[in-house]
Amino acid sequence: MVQDTQIFLTELFEVAVAAADPRETLVRHLPPVPKGRAVVIGAGKAAASMAKAVEDNWPGPLEGLVITRYEHGLPLERIKVVEAGHPVPDAEGARAADDILGLLEGLTEDDLVLCLISGGGSSLLAKPGEGITLEEKKAVTKALLASGANITEMNTLRKHLSAIKGGRLAVAAYPAKVVTLMISDVPGDDPAVIASGPTVPDMTTSADARAVLEKYGIDIPSSIDTFLNSSASETPEPDHPAFAKAQSIMIATPQESLQAAAALAASKGITPVILGDSIEGEARDVAAVMAAIARQVKFHDQPAAKPCVLISGGETTVTVKSEEGATGRGGRNAEFLLALADHLDGLAGVYALACDTDGIDGTEDNAGAIITPDTLERASKAGLSAKEYLARHDSYSLFDGLGDLIKTGPTRTNVNDFRAILVL
Repeated sequence: MVQDTQIFLTELFEVAVAAADPRETLVRHLPPVPKGRAVVIGAGKAAASMAKAVEDNWPGPLEGLVITRYEHGLPLERIKVVEAGHPVPDAEGARAADDILGLLEGLTEDDLVLCLISGGGSSLLAKPGEGITLEEKKAVTKALLASGANITEMNTLRKHLSAIKGGRLAVAAYPAKVVTLMISDVPGDDPAVIASGPTVPDMTTSADARAVLEKYGIDIPSSIDTFLNSSASETPEPDHPAFAKAQSIMIATPQESLQAAAALAASKGITPVILGDSIEGEARDVAAVMAAIARQVKFHDQPAAKPCVLISGGETTVTVKSEEGATGRGGRNAEFLLALADHLDGLAGVYALACDTDGIDGTEDNAGAIITPDTLERASKAGLSAKEYLARHDSYSLFDGLGDLIKTGPTRTNVNDFRAILVL
């Protein structure tokens, strides 16, 4: 039975990922071949697979460049694929961003720019604003990642420290027509937040970016302070003519992936309950709430009768405080699961999986992990204290010791986190 439940949860995750595969979702959204040039650009964890879907199905001449995370590339013939740093930007991403801007020079009204955007693009399109060095931007990015800032807050700051995001890429492509195909990895599927919205109007201001820095107490060098005080840090106005010629199309969303998993569960006689596609908050706090819902199902058959599976998406955060002396390994999904196991405290008949749909939980080599009713018991027998590992954000090491990590390798798509809690 335990093995069957683990297979079931893994199948739900696989179906969720497959629902966001660009090879299946992108082709029907391709625009007509233009009179002039067709230039493909893009950035994100799914950039290479999106570019391959375009290249395999485009009926006319094609050229371009996309940027993806290291080990997420694919061999293409007409579109160049560059691998770069994520979640912290690096020089490869900065050079590739310059090359993308070079491809957009001299375009005309007869030309088409097909922009392929997915989660991770903010770090990969690494072109800092004037006067800001890449090292300075990397330092701010690292501070943000450890602060507990949510993705909307992070991308608000990124847009106003960039020379390419926040709509600036659409302006660079003008007067060509820009069609952006997007895979959403953000709560609410806001095109302006996905990869910091390089081709869509931005409604935030430099003051909003400063507010994020102040909220999380992030120190900045004088160059960033100077840039945020300049007009260059403001993103293009929404009424810029470039946006009148720009179109954004969502080709995959977290909700569609959750629905695919729910359909599979229902087909196997397990009642699916989708709790939400945009759940945010500290991973540990979300785990406490999810544990309470699981208990409600277990003891009261609410909000659904057993057997049922609680399915959710979104993006939790992990705040690493210096006083904790955290030296461990583990992404937000593994931390969520370890906290969930702690709250469930061996509750019989409850199993859970949490994975990042891109196949990488944080910066580790696992997509996520899985827990069973005996997770804490097995950990204790192995000399592993769940509370101690959780305290130092070392969930990866504990699940690795138990053999409960899930490793898929890069999936080359990204619709954020996938969580499934099975209650029998």
